[in-house]
Amino acid sequence: MRHRHLSTLTLALGIAVLLDVLRVWLPSVITLFGRAAETPAELLGAFALGWFLLALAAPALVRRTGAAPVGLVAAVVLAAARLALTAQPGGPAQLWLACAGLLAGLVWLAATAASVPRPVAGLALGMAGNAVGHALLGTEDLVWRGGVLAWSLSALLVPAFLAASVAVRRERADTSAAGPSPTGAGHGTTGRRIRVPGRRAWLLCGPALLLAGQVALAPALWSAAAGTGSPDFPGLARPGSGALPGALAVLLFLAAALFRAPARVARVLWPLVLLAGSVLFVTGHLVPAYLLTAAGLGGCLALTDTTGDGPAAADDAAGRGDDGRAGARRGRAAALGMLVFAVATVAYYAAYDLGYPNGWAPVATAVLVALVAATAPVRATPASSGAASPGPVLPTTVRVTVLAGLTALAALGAALHVPPAQARATATPAAVRVAAYNIRMGFGLDGRLDLDALARELRGADIVLLSEVDRGWWLNGGHDTLALLARRLEMPYVFAPAADPVWGDAVLSRFPARSGQTRRLTAHGAPTGAQALGVTLDLGGRELAVVATHLQPPPGRDPVEQAREVAAFAGRYAAGRPLVLGGDLNTEPADPAFAEFTGAGLVDALAPARPLRTSPADDPRTQIDHVFVSPGLTATEVRAPRTEASDHLPVTLTVTLP
Repeated sequence: MRHRHLSTLTLALGIAVLLDVLRVWLPSVITLFGRAAETPAELLGAFALGWFLLALAAPALVRRTGAAPVGLVAAVVLAAARLALTAQPGGPAQLWLACAGLLAGLVWLAATAASVPRPVAGLALGMAGNAVGHALLGTEDLVWRGGVLAWSLSALLVPAFLAASVAVRRERADTSAAGPSPTGAGHGTTGRRIRVPGRRAWLLCGPALLLAGQVALAPALWSAAAGTGSPDFPGLARPGSGALPGALAVLLFLAAALFRAPARVARVLWPLVLLAGSVLFVTGHLVPAYLLTAAGLGGCLALTDTTGDGPAAADDAAGRGDDGRAGARRGRAAALGMLVFAVATVAYYAAYDLGYPNGWAPVATAVLVALVAATAPVRATPASSGAASPGPVLPTTVRVTVLAGLTALAALGAALHVPPAQARATATPAAVRVAAYNIRMGFGLDGRLDLDALARELRGADIVLLSEVDRGWWLNGGHDTLALLARRLEMPYVFAPAADPVWGDAVLSRFPARSGQTRRLTAHGAPTGAQALGVTLDLGGRELAVVATHLQPPPGRDPVEQAREVAAFAGRYAAGRPLVLGGDLNTEPADPAFAEFTGAGLVDALAPARPLRTSPADDPRTQIDHVFVSPGLTATEVRAPRTEASDHLPVTLTVTLP
């Protein structure tokens, strides 16, 4: 019993550490290796998948060298990489540290799988615990924060993982020294195909990590989905509290994973619930999507929490027997499961560069999980065989305590990070300060999530138009960049999806937003979706129409068709009111798309400061970020301050009202 509890704790801590590293590795591949889409998508995908292919050799290494030494060395490297990333190196050092940590984590998983036939409780607690920690931090991980808090909490998590890893190795050494099992490999296992305990559960480790990080246990998704539309804001997400639904997701996941439902019901119910959640996710129904996915994912994991049959399975459950063949099979299952994780992740997000439908990726992952769970054997080893009991590893009191504690902490995390309240009406100002900024999901040129740097560039603005706003893309680490930035600026926001429900454009304002409208733009051959967001602001009894957009040109073409759509939308939306339109328009002043805006009667607000090059941030050569105003508005104090907080420079200006 003591050995099984310690293994569960070690696995949970290790999963939490590995997820921390993944939240750095994924965006590092995009921002540092990918260099903001400068690297061909095929090369980027090959680089990402290569690390998971390398890890396929880990089970052979484990069988040759032994699970204990390989697992301990890998745990040390994983822990060291995690702490080194907290030191905020940025740049190439961050990329290669994250790669080293990832590979070590994959090897550690294979070694752990070789000696842990009952991983479901540890996997579930690790995923839920990491999600709750992410929620308590407002979706901004410790590795990005730095400072005393980051080091203090990291100094609790990482040493605890290492200490537990050392203790597990000692216990296994003591168990081995006690002598061979009375039901060893010589009792009829030769030449007979055995059912390997835990192999299905380990195979689902990778797919479960993906579905949890992308949908079920994603605090940024809880936050993004909490905003609700209204008749004045049809289809637009506005600030809200995700405390109750997010906590409910944790509750459903852990309850389904740790408390076994009747097998006949569970093997039909949980796969169907999981599939329903994945379909709702790709159709944009976020709250029911993550609730159903959480319950279905936990239930499917529980269905795989069975032991094998016969004496060989009993030996393997104790960490001995079958000459390590069963452990090697579990290790291969874990490595293959993580390869599925990588393939599905790359496939989903590569669509935004290559231009194919990607909704099938999370649905296919859910189908795989459902099939593996639904076909898991119902019958477990009889107690007389000496194998581990078929029920959950942890005692009921422990399961109830953990369930209640993590659920309460999830609710606390969401409640602690409430978005800024709606602004109050003020006296009509003579002028407003406007900023337009493509924030590249919050990542600077050094590949780090640095929202403080972004906030410094935007502080002092009354109206902020943001492009490339991320509210929970797993590829970027699963952060709600908009909510984090809005809290720093103390500005409420309106968000409009573009590529999918959690990536798009936003308007932040110190003035009350009275109404809004969004229009999805025709792709015209561009792989990434685009939209135009109109928001009406109350400037002390006088209304100002603001339109934020990010044009996405087809490869090698000017986005003239989308520019025409936005110009027409803005004219209709403003309806004679003063108008400010801006964003990353991906067109230069001499291009046809630019002429669509001036031809519609709008005024180039940045003209007094031209040439005003804004991209790339470290060597600005192109003028692709623009602000237009309606006739009668005057633009002064136009600037594009130099900063590397994004791959674009912000543009700031003062707009004087007539």
